[in-house]
Amino acid sequence: MTSEKTDKKPSPSRAALKLRTRAKNKKPAFIRAESWKYDRFSLSWRKPRGLDNKIRRKIKGWPPGPSVGYKGPKIARGLHPSGYREVMVYNTELLSTIDQNTQAVRIAHTVGKRKRAMIIAEAKKMNLKILNVKVSKQTEAEEGEETESAEADQKEAEATEEETTKEEKKKTKEKKKAPKKAKPKSKMGEEKQ
Repeated sequence: MTSEKTDKKPSPSRAALKLRTRAKNKKPAFIRAESWKYDRFSLSWRKPRGLDNKIRRKIKGWPPGPSVGYKGPKIARGLHPSGYREVMVYNTELLSTIDQNTQAVRIAHTVGKRKRAMIIAEAKKMNLKILNVKVSKQTEAEEGEETESAEADQKEAEATEEETTKEEKKKTKEKKKAPKKAKPKSKMGEEKQ
């Protein structure tokens, strides 16, 4: 049992993640200098480079700019909110390099349905956490609905085909049974002459 405990790497503590969220909540929305003054400036942050710029000089009363003090704890930096470090996966071979205690799988969006299903099956065997598996579950559910609706449409089409063939058979039988009307020969003969 001691060897198992030493093999496991300690995952980032919940305290570090909480500290990161607290730091993120304290961080202000950094806005571009004088964007409130001119409509032509967007609110998105641009680094002020002017000699007299008040935000660059950190003058009191002006909005704050980004600085090192707003960082979260180093241990929690770059982690998913679940506490795992994300690893992009494009095929099943990359799953063998992932540590199940500290890392989680994120399947690339360029991976197709067939390969995605293979990656999910392999990751479940290896007890790996998949961060974007819900997307594939939704697509599988949609595929299931599509196949069900396609089957229902096919059954309806077959039923309508059977009905039309029955109606056509009835009409042909009625035509055969009905006596043929004799055409008046005298009129036809007059038209030809």
